[in-house]
Amino acid sequence: MRAAFPLGVLLASLGVAALACISIAYGSTIIPLPQVFAALARAAGMTQMDPAGVVDRIIVDLRLPRAILAIAVGAGLGVIGLLLQTVTRNDLADPFLFGLSAGAAAGAVIVITRLGDRLGVLTLPIAAFVGGMCATAIVLMLIRRAQGFGPERLILAGLAVSFLFTALTNYLVFSGDQRAAHSVLFWTMGGLGLASWQNIGIGILGSSVAIGYAMARHRQLDALLGGEQTAESLGISVRRLRRETFLAASFATALLVSITGVIGFIGLMIPHVARTLVGPLHKRLTILCAFFGAALLLGSDLIARTLLPPQELPVGIVTSSIGAAFVVIVLLQKGRAA
Repeated sequence: MRAAFPLGVLLASLGVAALACISIAYGSTIIPLPQVFAALARAAGMTQMDPAGVVDRIIVDLRLPRAILAIAVGAGLGVIGLLLQTVTRNDLADPFLFGLSAGAAAGAVIVITRLGDRLGVLTLPIAAFVGGMCATAIVLMLIRRAQGFGPERLILAGLAVSFLFTALTNYLVFSGDQRAAHSVLFWTMGGLGLASWQNIGIGILGSSVAIGYAMARHRQLDALLGGEQTAESLGISVRRLRRETFLAASFATALLVSITGVIGFIGLMIPHVARTLVGPLHKRLTILCAFFGAALLLGSDLIARTLLPPQELPVGIVTSSIGAAFVVIVLLQKGRAA
C-alpha cells in the first residue's frame, strides 16, 4: 500500500495535468497545444509577445477557468463522498443521497422559473447555495426530532429530503415558463458552462473546505472505521464527529453545486477506486480522492463537450453513465467473490 501511494499520486497528477491541457485545447474549436502553451505563457507574463486576439481570449477567459473549476469541483466531490461514506458506514453514500445537491438545484430552479436575475450574475449561485443549506437544515431538524444521529437515521432523513426537493424542482419546471427548460436542465444534470474568473473562487473554496476538514480530522475518521465503541474508547464523540462532518460536507457541497448544478456519482465512485490503492486510512486516501476526482471530472467534461459537437451535453449525463457501469462492475465482482 505504501508503494502504491506515491505511484498513484504521480499517475493521478500527470493525468490531471494532461487532461487539463487537452481540455483547454479541444472543444467546438480545436486549438493546437503549442498555441495553448504560448497563450498561457503570454497570460502569465512569461513572454513579451502581444496576445493573439480571439484565440488567447478563448484559452484564457473561457477554457482555462473551466479546467480549473473542473479540477476544484471534481476534487471536492471525491473527498465529500469519502467523508459521507465514512460517517454513514455506507459505501453508496454521496452528496445526492442526502438531498444536498437536490436542495441546491431546487434553489436555482426557483430563481430561473419565478424570480429572475435580481442580483445579477451571482443570483443563481446564491440561490443554489441557500437551497443546499436549507436541505441541510431540514435533514438536521428531522434527525433531532428522531432523537438520534446514527447513520441509518441520517440516510433516511437525507433520502426524504432528496425526494422532497426533487418533487419541488419537477413541479416548478412543469408549472413555470417552459422557455427556461434549458437552464433548468443545466442545474438538474450539471455542467461547467458558468465557469469564469469571477466565480471559480467559489469552487476552490468548496473544495478547500472538504479537503481541509478531511485532513484536519483524519485521525478521528480513522478511529471511526473501527466502530463507534472503538472511537468512543479513544475519547472521540462519535455523535459530534458525525454532525460536524455532515455540516462540513453540506457546506462544501452547497458551494460546489451553486456553480455547477448536480453532478452525480463522482462522490460515490472515487473513494472505492482510491481505497484499492492506499487502503482505508484517511490521510493518504483524501489526497488520492482529490486527484482522482479532478481527473474524472476533467475527462467527463471533455467527453461532454466533444461527443455531439457543436452541442454540449450536461456533464452529469457522462458521470452518471460511468457511475452506472461502475456499480454494475462492483456488483458482478462481489457476486463472484460470494
